[in-house]
Amino acid sequence: MEPTRTDSAISVAATAVRAAPVPERPPLPVRPRSLPERHSVRAQVLAALRDALASGELAPGETYSAPVLAERYGVSATPVREAMQRLAGEGIVETLPNRGFRVAGHSPRDLAELAEVRASLEVPAVLRLARSLPPERWEELRPLAEATVTAATVGDRAAYAEADRGFHRELLRLTGNRHLVAVAEDLHRKAQCPVLHRPLPGTAELLADALEHTALLDALRAGDLVTAERLAREHLTGL
Repeated sequence: MEPTRTDSAISVAATAVRAAPVPERPPLPVRPRSLPERHSVRAQVLAALRDALASGELAPGETYSAPVLAERYGVSATPVREAMQRLAGEGIVETLPNRGFRVAGHSPRDLAELAEVRASLEVPAVLRLARSLPPERWEELRPLAEATVTAATVGDRAAYAEADRGFHRELLRLTGNRHLVAVAEDLHRKAQCPVLHRPLPGTAELLADALEHTALLDALRAGDLVTAERLAREHLTGL
């Protein structure tokens, strides 16, 4: 059977369709450049709130609203709420519907339990490091220990809290165990929150705590494991 004129036209049209270039898909939309800025603002607000908690500016038992805190820090209420929700997840503040956030604060028992857990993690880690690291490696931590002394000397609680975390974080990083570092720092942050019905530490107390860092480094550099273990445990538990 001879092909009809219609069949030939259909065949030519199909060939033309197959030969036509496939149009390119439009590129995916670029993520807005403002996103990192928003994350940066939230991180800055979170850091500022942590400092305010450590210094006692945000007091245990007191309630604070996101709009009021936002005005204080010169930002919108959204990053403040996000930061407060993060702190609520850590148990540092409590969410009060339609009111804001209340600083939880620790009881003396909470603080003792946190100290016990921190000691159970950090003291064995320090001793393992003491058996394997050359003495000069401990000197890498000396500037961090001295930073805690500097902050304590001027009574800057927020700066001391940050320097204190930095010293312990970098010490534990020497283990190479990033999970240990993360868990220990989370516990450390919680332990730095104010205790209910207890005055904030003064300059003398901060300085005594800071000097324990340098004493610990001295013992570790000297290879005195007995003294290092005692100092590390006393530093973490206060006993």
